[in-house]
Amino acid sequence: MSTPTVLVVDDEPQIVRALRINLTARGYKVVTAHDGTAALKAVAEAKPDVVVLDLGLPDMDGNEVIAGLRGWSAVPIIVLSARSDSPDKVQALDAGADDYVTKPFGMDELLARLRAAVRRSAVSTSDGMDAVVRTDSFTIDLAAKKVLRDDREVHLTKTEWGVLELLVRNRGRLVSQKQLLREVWGPAYETESHYLRVYLAQLRRKLEQEPSRPRHLLTEPGMGYRFEN
Repeated sequence: MSTPTVLVVDDEPQIVRALRINLTARGYKVVTAHDGTAALKAVAEAKPDVVVLDLGLPDMDGNEVIAGLRGWSAVPIIVLSARSDSPDKVQALDAGADDYVTKPFGMDELLARLRAAVRRSAVSTSDGMDAVVRTDSFTIDLAAKKVLRDDREVHLTKTEWGVLELLVRNRGRLVSQKQLLREVWGPAYETESHYLRVYLAQLRRKLEQEPSRPRHLLTEPGMGYRFEN
């Protein structure tokens, strides 16, 4: 069996050092990141088996990192945080974390949870989607939340990105109108299908070579939309 890789994301040097020593001694390869931006990049490049993530990062909240990763990666995430209140735990788990350990923590407990996460990672049925998805017209970097066309970044609004990301992470599969509206705008907007027509038209103008004859952002009439690369 190959050596499992653990990404430790924490801005406290003493925590990072303690985890590196303990995990290395138990046969793990350890990669570290001190903020959310570095964490997203490290997952894309190092492809760790598990992420151990602090929520209080200097550049963004850990829940934003979880949401960002869940846009394209199924890697198990163990939150390691001083926030012990139930709402904080619920928010992290709802964002996509697999487990939650509060600081101060016992190393034996963390190691047990880590072993369980590695087992889940090993038997995952995820298709291992890459962070970078290329078409003949544009390139989508799901980790950096950027789109490039002709080597230039295309500016997308937050909503446009939300629609594109959902379609890309379900590439090749039909995404219903209701699912798009629910996940991008919220449950109260499930019947507002005209929103989708507007935003898909905007995305096609920005990304497709021939917006009137799209090759990548496809409409399934009366049902929903599909991304093909």
